[in-house]
Amino acid sequence: MSSQPAFRVEGARELRKALKAAGVSVQDLKDVNLEVAEIVKAASRPPVVTGRLAASERAAGTQAAAIVRAGGARLRYAAPIHWGWPARNIKAQPFISEAAESTEARWAARYYHHLEAVISAIEGAPE
Repeated sequence: MSSQPAFRVEGARELRKALKAAGVSVQDLKDVNLEVAEIVKAASRPPVVTGRLAASERAAGTQAAAIVRAGGARLRYAAPIHWGWPARNIKAQPFISEAAESTEARWAARYYHHLEAVISAIEGAPE
């Protein structure tokens, strides 16, 4: 797949820095990012010929990103299927990007609720 993210949150680096300064665990960020990646993965509908491409999808959460990947060393065709390959007459079928777009309201709400909980914890914490 492309090394560039399909979606980018503006100010994410500054947010992580502020959360760390406030004593919030980066593990919390990994957890919410994994939840978001699972939402997108569940909505993803890759084209099915053998089912291997769909079976290769996996979700991951890091402190910086929610990641959904497909393919691998034995399924090198995942990126050309997703992004297309005009020189080979392969039309793009962006199943992961479309899943991220179609579930944006759900995963954005998940981030919002997570940040509300973190802010409430920070505001309620003794100084």
